[in-house]
Amino acid sequence: MNFILKDENAVFFECGYSCDNEILLCVDAVKYFITDARYYFEAKASVNSDTVVVLAQRYLMSEARALLRKLRPKSLVFNPNELSVSDFKALSRGFSINFKPKPNFSQLKRICKNEKEIEILKEAARLGAKCFDEFAAFVRENGEGMSERELHFNAGLIFRQKNSLNLSFDPIVAINENAAKAHALPTDKILKKGDLLLLDAGVKFERYCSDRTRTACFDENFNFSKEQNFKNAKRQEIYEIVKRAQAAGIAAVKVGAKASDIDAAARKVIADAGYAKDFFHSTGHGVGVDIHELPFIAAKSNEILKEGMVFSVEPGIYLENEFGVRIEDVVVVREDGAEVL
Repeated sequence: MNFILKDENAVFFECGYSCDNEILLCVDAVKYFITDARYYFEAKASVNSDTVVVLAQRYLMSEARALLRKLRPKSLVFNPNELSVSDFKALSRGFSINFKPKPNFSQLKRICKNEKEIEILKEAARLGAKCFDEFAAFVRENGEGMSERELHFNAGLIFRQKNSLNLSFDPIVAINENAAKAHALPTDKILKKGDLLLLDAGVKFERYCSDRTRTACFDENFNFSKEQNFKNAKRQEIYEIVKRAQAAGIAAVKVGAKASDIDAAARKVIADAGYAKDFFHSTGHGVGVDIHELPFIAAKSNEILKEGMVFSVEPGIYLENEFGVRIEDVVVVREDGAEVL
């Protein structure tokens, strides 16, 4: 398949390197990495052996057009969700090439992970879990009286591990009612004993992401295990419902099931407890070099699960102006069910 890519993670997957100014062309099984002089030396040293690095002397799209004129492919696949209208016009004008739109073709290509990728994802998950433990120790020692902004700042420091790791995404650190906002921004709210604290965070290892969420009670034994003891009975009740929902979702994972089956299994536990309207997002999403990729674990997803698919299972209940609970792990589909990373 002849194709063009600009997305950094998609380009990395194809050739082992990416930067913020690049185009990857693949024509007749040869890959051409086009970039400017700022990245040229590094690209030459870093791309896979099947990739030719092209030093752009002009606008990258003009360089891509020059290559296409030389290589003369009959067709070229592109992702219409990736190329802007102006980029597509600049690329395609005046050509007789058959430009074929194929949404998310790169994500579809990498929807099932091989064993090498799964090992990298396992290590990312292990490192991410270690950071959760380090952050829990920090909060036990220093957290009382800190604001969400301060906690968020320190979470970023801990998860970066002195810049030996990158973040999968900006961490979410939320106390009590702010945890009812699924993607809460940090505020000046102060952490006190007995508060509920939600942490959603992940790290990148060799460009592959981890993703994990825990909700915990801040007390002298503060930790991010799944066994939590809230002093408030309602918080404990909601927490246990979400924990059961996540377990049901994970138990439903098997080769041949629909992605929607996983969503339905988790959602049923929450709906049966009377909180259907308070679980307002999908149950999960694929995880790989993108933090959100295919498959999506949602009510309307007809994707059939195959061995090697990797995704999160993260049900939640969010009670506006009260509190929110979410529990998340990443799993890989195995022949005999889900393996939690």
